[in-house]
Amino acid sequence: MSSVMSAPDNGLDRPRVSQSHYGRSFFELQLHFARTVAALSGMSLARALLQYTNLYVRFGLGRAFDPDHPTWREYLAGLARVDDGVEWTHRFYLTRSDARAGPAVAATFGCFSYALPADGRLRLHFRNAETGGRSPLAIEGMERRVAELRALFLHVRQSLREPLRVVGASWLYNLPAYRRLFPDSYLASARVLGGRFQHMPLWGQFVDRHGEVRNTMARSFLERVERQASVGGLEECFPFQVLSPEAPVRDFDAFYGLPERR
Repeated sequence: MSSVMSAPDNGLDRPRVSQSHYGRSFFELQLHFARTVAALSGMSLARALLQYTNLYVRFGLGRAFDPDHPTWREYLAGLARVDDGVEWTHRFYLTRSDARAGPAVAATFGCFSYALPADGRLRLHFRNAETGGRSPLAIEGMERRVAELRALFLHVRQSLREPLRVVGASWLYNLPAYRRLFPDSYLASARVLGGRFQHMPLWGQFVDRHGEVRNTMARSFLERVERQASVGGLEECFPFQVLSPEAPVRDFDAFYGLPERR
């Protein structure tokens, strides 16, 4: 894991990266984790990569996690032929740079966007849209973030009918700098989502704004992983768990100062 250990640590800002900008160290960390899963559980490396990493999604293959997807099988076949699996994985990812990996969103306002999944709830998403290396969650940017959220919920009001509920899922809800942007009722409802090994709301905590892995967090994580005797304790090795809060849209209207709905 030499490149992971040499990657810069730039704090806890959410990465601003496109599908083609995740660095080699991000894939090295996940391959190392998958190999540990395979060794502890006895499952094949192919199964561990599918079930315990974000690679399937990063390759733009959707979220069905079909082990027989032809592109996934192509990746695994290549992995079996090469000596440097990390380099192969990163190169394979770069060839898929035009494939959609992120969620489809209805509208975007600065760092925030929302989607409307089939369950009828409004799902919030966050990305670092700041420029010049500034942290999107710094105190000096708080007013901008709140203004973005106010604009988002004003758009929701104008575009959608009540009743609506708002839901999120991210490691960021562990951070006071992120939590201060949302209503208390929303935060109080947060529950831990376990088993999110295949998704960026868990892996995103390791990635800096350049798409590389944070040195300090990766080292601490890997040290805990190496001490595990079974797969049962691997989830607790992650510095932050994925939290999922949920609340009615009217709580957001009130928090951002929008008039009551008639």
